[in-house]
Amino acid sequence: MTDRTQLYTLLGDLPPRDYPITAQLIDQTDHAGYRLETLLLDLNGVQLVPAYFVKPLTASGPLPCIVYTHAHGGDYELGKTELLTGRKALVSPYAAALTQRGYAALCIDHWCFGERRGRTESAVFKELLWRGQVLWGMMVYDSLRAVDYLVSRADIDPDRLGALGLSMGSTMSWWLAALDPRIRVCVDICCLTDFDALIESANLDGHGVYYYVPSLLKHFTTAQINALIAPRPHLSLAGNDDPLTPRAGLDRLDRELQAVYAAHPDRWQLKRYDCGHLETAAMRWEIMRFLETWL
Repeated sequence: MTDRTQLYTLLGDLPPRDYPITAQLIDQTDHAGYRLETLLLDLNGVQLVPAYFVKPLTASGPLPCIVYTHAHGGDYELGKTELLTGRKALVSPYAAALTQRGYAALCIDHWCFGERRGRTESAVFKELLWRGQVLWGMMVYDSLRAVDYLVSRADIDPDRLGALGLSMGSTMSWWLAALDPRIRVCVDICCLTDFDALIESANLDGHGVYYYVPSLLKHFTTAQINALIAPRPHLSLAGNDDPLTPRAGLDRLDRELQAVYAAHPDRWQLKRYDCGHLETAAMRWEIMRFLETWL
């Protein structure tokens, strides 16, 4: 069993990876610089997945595309709309920022968020656990199937896919890139959390219950999951005063991943800033430069 396969098996009893995906176009509107598709995706056979897809109005030919994952922040109403409107912790919305640089982007409502809200995160987690399933596993599964959907589109270049997100979206980005080699570039903002450092800092409650995967620490450290992304380019951005990414953990992750990327040192970059759990203008500049270089 490969490490990637073992990591996937820890995510509980998941729907089949070959479940037939269907997509319904609910609406299509043009905005300043981009076209917005409102979609309803059947990715898992359990619960329909609302999604937003954006691409430049002047697009021609297959486009590079970002799998954008929204944050958590206790804001269960926001969900996929974060792509269009942003949130307080972001410099500006990513729909406009990405499309004006020639990228398409897809953002889905994850379990418990946006149009999938209603039941509490705790209630969903508990029921799934009883059924041998893991909330994070079901979320990761939906992200993997979202990639399957993207590569089926004629307007998307399947060889130019990236993953990007803040906070919960950061964690999803590096999990998705670790599990799916089709993700060619990973950018995570403010949530590359070393599990052991989080325990040592007594801040396990800083993350929602969705985050926790049974038996994960028996098999993987954060660095070992992220090593599965190598040698693909990976940019991580962190605040030195962010309690969700303790400094000692960032030090350890950077040291271990520098060793993993020793043959390609320019493909692993950890940029640290004197701020908390938020994206800064300097971070945004680094992100766009990294995407331009590698995607």
